[in-house]
Amino acid sequence: MYVCICNAIRESELRHAARHVSGDAEACYAALGKPACCGTCLDEADAILQEEREFGMVPAAA
Repeated sequence: MYVCICNAIRESELRHAARHVSGDAEACYAALGKPACCGTCLDEADAILQEEREFGMVPAAA
């Protein structure tokens, strides 16, 4: 499933980034080499990051 249509970021890519990058969705997008464009996906992306970090026991950035 695509999380960000503007940048063609898939949920699997975002979950992988959540395990390796601290910070919010915009930080993960930057790590993937893509900027947040329209911003409509950021709330959903942040929720996916939180879920992945809780499930994977990866601490979120403070």
